[in-house]
Amino acid sequence: MNIKNILLPAFVGLGTFVAMAAETQQQPAVGQPAPGFNLTTGDGSQVNLKDYRGKWVVLYFYPKDFTSGCTMEAHNFQRDLAKYTEADAVILGVSVDTAQSHKDFCTKEGLNFKLLADPDASVSTEYGSIMDYKGSKLAARNTFIINPNGEIAKVYTGVKPADHSEQVLKDLAELKKS
Repeated sequence: MNIKNILLPAFVGLGTFVAMAAETQQQPAVGQPAPGFNLTTGDGSQVNLKDYRGKWVVLYFYPKDFTSGCTMEAHNFQRDLAKYTEADAVILGVSVDTAQSHKDFCTKEGLNFKLLADPDASVSTEYGSIMDYKGSKLAARNTFIINPNGEIAKVYTGVKPADHSEQVLKDLAELKKS
């Protein structure tokens, strides 16, 4: 039996489940203050959302390091990193994986932006971005654009990783005009 015939339905099923889980939770609304957090990065440093006041923040939640959709999404953000820097925006990825897992993932995949460990899923839950998958808590694939004042400017739920970075860049450009 072809491995693609086994894995593809599993990934499609996980994607559908992620979208369903995300829709049943309440995400912070546009215009509300973004919930604060203090999380550990792969290099062991602490990141506090307040550290980014005055900048645009793309805060994206994803299920798991080293999985195909999450790797694709991370590669696309990495590919567009210079465009985000040019737009005075930072990218922060969040999952329930450990800081060590993030360090290994960034090293293996050549990622130069911060991935934040939320092992108790408290921040993912606060952002309405948590799901149960086979008895484990994972972050649901949602993204938030946070404006320089620390307010939610745009919410994406049930994200499709393939073209997400391009859409975020377009929306960021529009938000900066207004």
